[in-house]
Amino acid sequence: MMELQIQNSALHDIDSIFKFYRIATDFQKAKSMVYWPEFDRKLIEQELEENRQWKMIADQDIACVWATTFDDPDIWEERNDDPAVYIHRIATNPNFRGKNLVNTIVNWSIEYAIANNKKFVRLDTVGENRGLIDHYRKCGFNFLGLKKLRNTAGLPAHYDNASVSLFEIKL
Repeated sequence: MMELQIQNSALHDIDSIFKFYRIATDFQKAKSMVYWPEFDRKLIEQELEENRQWKMIADQDIACVWATTFDDPDIWEERNDDPAVYIHRIATNPNFRGKNLVNTIVNWSIEYAIANNKKFVRLDTVGENRGLIDHYRKCGFNFLGLKKLRNTAGLPAHYDNASVSLFEIKL
């Protein structure tokens, strides 16, 4: 059994973060899914500075990365007033695919939310990817349905003119 550790990513991890984003984007393109744009380096640097970028270490390798925030008004609109942890951009090292790392992230996120006095763990994904919807449900999320976003001006390009699948765990 592999030992997993979760910790904040650091500036020296930024090349790995972008490598995993590129791998995820290539995978999304190969599956003819809505795919991630190239993210602005300044966005990731800001997340690193604010300790909102995370990594899971397994066998001294980065197994996956993701970001968190306590605020996501462009996607969650009026529900943003709820005290929640929002998970974004889970990207897995291909050497660790199929290891149920999302379950580990979910368990960690629940503990993180409780420690920060939040009542929900939430995430979204662009479009209606049935496989991903089923996967997140198996990981404990409730699928809240598809929502057409009203204003995507402040969001990355893959949200333009998109519907999103919303997920949450109520604590």
